Amino acid sequence: MLPEQIAKFVETEQLNNPTVKVEFKKRNSIIGLFVRLNDYDELKSKNFWRLVTETNLENWHKSKDINSAKMFNGSEFTRLSVTKKKAEAVK
Repeated sequence: MLPEQIAKFVETEQLNNPTVKVEFKKRNSIIGLFVRLNDYDELKSKNFWRLVTETNLENWHKSKDINSAKMFNGSEFTRLSVTKKKAEAVK
């Protein structure tokens, strides 16, 4: 995908629902959170994106540790979609 397509998605769609499903050309899809840190614009210009995968989200929300995030090349993305929010269990 082009950086402009990804940026538009991150900057509009992700606002209402932070977790997204990212599908790739040659690997399994992941669910995660795009992270916008101080290097966001520089990475965006090179079509690189920092994502916190679903397994590291809890740690990310607690510590905001940059080591919880991984770098991905946007040219490997095939599709981005918002995830459905999980329904809370009824008490």
